[in-house]
Amino acid sequence: MSLQEYRLPFRVATGLLVLLAASPALSRLLIIPQTESFTELWVLDRNRRAEDYPFNTARTLNHTLTLGIENHLGNFAYYLVEVKFRNKTQPTPSSFNHTPSSLPALFNITAFVADKGGWELPLTFSFDYEYNQTLLPVEFVSLTLNNDTVNIGNYTVAWDPDLNGFFGNLFFELWIYNATANGFRYHERFVSLWFNMTG
Repeated sequence: MSLQEYRLPFRVATGLLVLLAASPALSRLLIIPQTESFTELWVLDRNRRAEDYPFNTARTLNHTLTLGIENHLGNFAYYLVEVKFRNKTQPTPSSFNHTPSSLPALFNITAFVADKGGWELPLTFSFDYEYNQTLLPVEFVSLTLNNDTVNIGNYTVAWDPDLNGFFGNLFFELWIYNATANGFRYHERFVSLWFNMTG
């Protein structure tokens, strides 16, 4: 074999060694596309943890939570959180169908969040309702959230004989502004808390 025949394999091997040696520097120059984009939505307890959530409540008893959003979409986002309340027979958001609950929003909270940025809002809320010991349905009067009160007089919660309580569900649906549609679209995220209306 002549020297000419080794020239091509030698050049290929030299080129591969140069690329291998330069790969750490090249990795800083190359833009690797982000493969996963998502938004986090959470509710934390009064100690800003995910463990001591209120459950048993009473008329006008204040509860404190923290609502949070973190943006991993790759760009700035404008969010809307719809605060809703339901009893066990009313519709929830559907994770399977990717649809929000058909119940009306009681409160709307908006937030602008930068990419890789976070946003939090302390929430203080209480329920006002008519409770009696005769197991008649609990009839709601109002829900107060951060000193704003909304009338929820058409909401009731029936006695649950299996769980021995009156249970209502406060939940937070995440929506995101869609510039093409010129409006908010359900972002397929929600968090919820159940409450036992005991007195």
